[in-house]
This record gives sequence, C-alpha cells and structure tokens, in this order.
Amino acid sequence: MKVLLTGASGFVGSHILDSLCARRIDTVVLLRPTSNKRFIEAHLPQLTVCTGSIGDRQSLDAALREVTHVIHCAGCTKALRLPEFYEINHIGTRNLVEAINRRPGQIERLVHISSLAAGGPATPDRPAREDDPPRPVSEYGKSKLAGEQEVRQCKSDYVIVRPPAVYGPRDDAFLPFFKAIKVHFQLRVGSRPLALSLVFVKDLAEAVAGCLTSSAAVRKTFYAASPEITNAHALTGEMASQMGTWTLKIPVPSAALWPVCLLQEAVSRLTGKPSVLDRQKYVELSAPGWVCDTTHLQQELGIVCATGLQKGLAGTLAWYRQHGWL
Repeated sequence: MKVLLTGASGFVGSHILDSLCARRIDTVVLLRPTSNKRFIEAHLPQLTVCTGSIGDRQSLDAALREVTHVIHCAGCTKALRLPEFYEINHIGTRNLVEAINRRPGQIERLVHISSLAAGGPATPDRPAREDDPPRPVSEYGKSKLAGEQEVRQCKSDYVIVRPPAVYGPRDDAFLPFFKAIKVHFQLRVGSRPLALSLVFVKDLAEAVAGCLTSSAAVRKTFYAASPEITNAHALTGEMASQMGTWTLKIPVPSAALWPVCLLQEAVSRLTGKPSVLDRQKYVELSAPGWVCDTTHLQQELGIVCATGLQKGLAGTLAWYRQHGWL
C-alpha cells in the first residue's frame, strides 16, 4: 500500500499523517510551496514529498504516480471570499477525482474527509444520519456537499467521512475560548446552549486510517464523532474546570453575535486574513444543533471515537501549555 495524503500540513491532516506513519504505511504528501511544515517536520525524511496543489493537474499526476490509496484531507474552512470554498472544497476535489479516474485500475480506494456541515444541522432528539437528505445551511457546508458529489463520480472505491467540529492538539479554533478563560471570561454564545457532537482529532485520524482497508466501508458515508453529546455552554464550562480558574460567565446572545461577525468579517478583509467568525459562521451558530448519529460507524466498521470531552480537553490544554500557545 502507498497512500497519497492531501492537506498533510494542516491540523487534521498532520494527525492523519501521524497515524499513517505509526502504522508504517508508505506515504506521499502533496504540499504547496508555502505550506507550513511545523507539525510534520519530523516525518519528512520518511515521506515522498511532492510540491504542488489540488488545483494543478501536473502536480496531481506526479503525486499519484505510484500510489494505491488516497486520503483527501485538503479543504477550506475559512475564506475571505465565498468562491474560495468552492475552488478548494468542490473544484479541488473534482480535480483529484479526475486525476484518479485517469489511472484506471491503479487507485484502490479514495477516503474523502467531508463534514457534518454537508449534512446540515440536527438535534439530539433527531441526530443526523447518513441516509438523511442533506440540508447544508452555510456556503462551507454546500461546498463540502458539492465535493462529496464529485467523489461519487470516482471510478475507484471510495469512502466519505463526515466529522463534526474537530478539536485537539494543534487546533487553533478552540484556542480563543481557552485564552478568554485564562483572563477569567467564559463566553457563552446563544440564549440556548447549542447541542454539539465533537470528535477528538486523534480518534478521527484512527477512524480515517481504518477506512483505508475495511471492505465494509466501500462506497459508503460515515459520521465520525464521539458518542457523547455536549453543548456549547458545557464545553466552555469544562474548559474552565480544566484550567482550574474562576470565570465570569459572559452571555453572547444571538442578536449580539451578528454585529460581532460582521465586524470580524470587515477586519478580515482589511487584514487579508480569513477568520472563523463571519456571516457564514453566524448561520451555523444560529442553527438548532450540530449532532450526528455514530451508530453506522460502530456497527459497520467496529470503530468508536471513544475519547470523551473531559479527557480530550485535558490533552488539548496540556499541548497548548507545552508548546507555549497558552
């Protein structure tokens, strides 16, 4: 087996690479010239490194030359312009699928990392299931769904993995909440706590690696998340508990969140740096919940993303402190 991993230098991709290297799987990575290699530096001597991107046909063909399996983790989660979501999550995925299809009989399997956002919001009383009609509410979710539709045109076997919000070491999305708690502010977004499924990044990486070889996974979609359901208020409460500090609970009602997202979007345009908070994120945060059913993954593949929130946040906090992020 020889695996091409896209998005290897990112948060989730770097953990998938850790899992592949721990399994001693021969791996090729496709990196842009500007990719930050800080998370994968130690692995580089044992990898085949190809320079290019999923937007470049020539570099895709070069990266796939001796590959038997592909894990497609490259994606856009925040953007200055809405078309960027589609350029990467949709058209980039189409480019990869077309490159695979140009090599009939060579690529045995494509594992595609999508998102719960492609399925749409769901609540604990009716969590999202793989056979539900997709109802994405954000442009990010719509672009990820469009990417899934491209994957289904793949002539090789494929597996689609839909994680919810991912957290863990190397993640910068949860970091602002920890930083706020450090100065004794516990932000509580929304008048009602948003119900959430989450997945610890190391569990997700192991689930993705397991999808490479399982015959039961072929041409199926799986939600990959912890069976534990939490909510946004409990999440920040557990962060405060882990940090062992007192906090002032600062309510951020939905009505106040809208101007904050508008302001952050304006700042992003001025600085040229995309932010997680924008009008698209407001749509997602205003949803009734983001909860998925993990039964299919457990019963079909025997995979459980078992790390609970308390243990996962403890590992995340320890990594932040060890690396000077907090």
